Order: sequence, then C-alpha cells, then structure tokens
Amino acid sequence: VDSALRMPAMLREEGSLFKTCFYTSLAFFIWVSTDHDEIEKVAKQFGAKVHRRSPEVSQDSSTSLEAITEFLNHHREVDIVGNIQATSPCLHPSDLIKVADLIQKEGFDSVFSVVRRHQFRWSEVKKGDNKMTEPQNLNPAKRYRRQDWPGELYENGSFYFAKRHLIEKGYLQGGKMAYYEMRAEHSVDIDIDIDWPIAEQRVLSFGYFGKEPLKEVKLLVCSIDGCLTNGRIYVTEDHKEMVSYDYRDIVGIDLLKKRGIQVRLISDRDCSKTLSAMQLRCVAKVNVTNKLQVLKDWQEDMGLSWKEVAYLGNEESDVECLKQAGMSAVPADACAAAQKAAAYICKSRGGCGAVREFAEHIFLLLEKVNSARKQLEEISSAGKEMGRNENSRKGNKELMEKE
Repeated sequence: VDSALRMPAMLREEGSLFKTCFYTSLAFFIWVSTDHDEIEKVAKQFGAKVHRRSPEVSQDSSTSLEAITEFLNHHREVDIVGNIQATSPCLHPSDLIKVADLIQKEGFDSVFSVVRRHQFRWSEVKKGDNKMTEPQNLNPAKRYRRQDWPGELYENGSFYFAKRHLIEKGYLQGGKMAYYEMRAEHSVDIDIDIDWPIAEQRVLSFGYFGKEPLKEVKLLVCSIDGCLTNGRIYVTEDHKEMVSYDYRDIVGIDLLKKRGIQVRLISDRDCSKTLSAMQLRCVAKVNVTNKLQVLKDWQEDMGLSWKEVAYLGNEESDVECLKQAGMSAVPADACAAAQKAAAYICKSRGGCGAVREFAEHIFLLLEKVNSARKQLEEISSAGKEMGRNENSRKGNKELMEKE
C-alpha cells in the first residue's frame, strides 16, 4: 500500500483501505510503505505491517516503482505485489479478489485498474501556433450522443498488481497484461487539494465500511476532567474549586442531544458542584473508581450494543473504556496510553473544543449509516424490480404458449 502524507481525518481514522484489504479473504500480507510516524501508527492500529522507506525513495521525485523495488529487496519471500494507492479510497474487496484471480488462476503477469469515461478529446493547440484543433475520438459530422457511445478506458491509478520478475526488470505493467475495469463511482483520484472534499463525500456514498453493518451511536460518555475541561483546577482563597470550559463543547453536546444521542459524563473525582454550576442537564457519575463498570451498567440499562456506544477519554483510567466502546476518541493532549487505545485522536486539546470535534466525527458516521442504508434499499429495490420483470416475462411467455 503506497502511503500518502496528507489524508483527511475521516479517511485516515476509518481506514477504508485497510478494511478493504483485510476483508478480501485472500492469503496475502498487508504492508504499508512509509517514512511517516503518524501513518505507521495508524497502519499498526489496523494490524498492517510497516516497511520504513529509506530517505532515498522518500523524496518528492521518488516513484512507486522505486519504493516497491526497495521493498522487494528486503522481502525475498514476496512473489506478487499489489500496489494499492492510498489516494483511491473507494476500492472494494470484490475488486481485489477478482484481480487476484486474474494473476493466480488465469496466469497474468500484471493487472492494473481502469475506468470507463465518456469524454470527447481534441488536440491541443499551443498559443501562437497557426493551427486548428482536431477531433481525436469523434467525427463532428456524425456526432453521436455520449450515452450511446461505449466510451474509452482510462488508467485510473487505483492499483497495480505485478509479479516479482516483472518488477525486477523495471516494470509494473508488462508480460501477459490485463486491465480491471472499476465502477465509475468507485474510481476516485486524490491528486490536488480540491479533490479531498469530493473524495470524502464519495466515500460516504460508495466507500467500503467493513463486513459488519454500521449502527448509529446512541450514547456518548465523556470524561469530565481533561476532555470537557482542560484539566486545570483553580482554587480560590476560600478553598472553592473553579474550572474553565469551551462554549463550543457545550454546543457540541446540545447538537448531539438534538440528534437523539444521549450524553453522559463521568469522572474519577468528586466534581458535582462544578457540574451543577455548568448546568449541562446530563446524567453524570462522579467519584468513580471503575469507569468500565459504570460504562457497562449504562450500556446494559439502555439495551445498547457496544457499537452504539461512543467514549471520549484522556487518562489511563479511560483506556479500557476506549477499547470497549464502538467509537472512541481522545483529545490531542491525552496521555500516551489513551491515545494508543483510541480509534480517533482529536486535533483539539481537552477543554478546547475536543467534545465538539468528536461530535462532528460522530455525525460523519451517521451519514455513513444513512448512506449504507440507502445503498441497501436501492439494491433491494432493484432486485425486486428485476424479479417483477422476470415474472412478467414468464407470464407473457406462458400466455403466448397457451394461445
């Protein structure tokens, strides 16, 4: 897997490509080639192995072929390499399974991805040239509608599979070659900044989210000290405690409630007076010695599965809760143990918008859930329509035979 240094948080944390690779049910190893510490961390969280690139093949001018060749030099046991671009996030397991069959069962030496496009091409005329543009793939005198034209195949760069002997000769494409045509909605390229928001929306509609069905989050449990607040405690002359919080986090809690998500607060110290002053109108449990037990009690009382529970924590006392919850996050300044256990690391620090940021992350998941449901409904509807058409054809045929 070729690593991109800049990946949007949604793509990085949800690991669309990792899920695609792990759920192919094929006997291969998943490696991430990178020189970036954060990418290495995320890759290992998903169970991938990491090959640390040398500085020589980590330059802006370095090619994928150079990185793959270096990898093969360190791993003589590898015979076939599938170079999957991290900038193509809508790849599905079924694509990789079919490509593997082309190489392993049909004997192709290399397979690469293409997409069908319906674009009329014209020759380029440089400024100052005394020339006219010429059509490249159409006859203007007999111009046809694009929907009546089968289109052309374009290499989309999503993946390149090749055998070792070919790569050692300096090729990713060669020998007995085959292309694999991807569905247009699954073909997403991220090359320039403007491609990122487009890709994020495409992933919501057509991305792969894993074998297990997505569920809506119905409960968010948030640790108070260090998440809702910045962890600092101010003590007045008359021994009263004061804390500060960010109004953005209060807005985030209100937005979660409006979406039907219950928010509960937890703390391992007695901060009941502080909570009363904040007037958050949330169920809270303070002076807790076992946060995981409280979380389990709440989960069982509400009749929820763990996939419907989200947890925001920042300390070692939150680690087991972070591991258990279906969605988990920590502020940017959380302790190392909590960061390792969490699936999402906020850019915001505790008490400085981390709750609001995690709320936005949850809303993004809800969009995925709705998108997945819509896809299933469309597939089901299409299947029923095909069934009705087939029954209608059979009925007409039987009627004609009787006549």
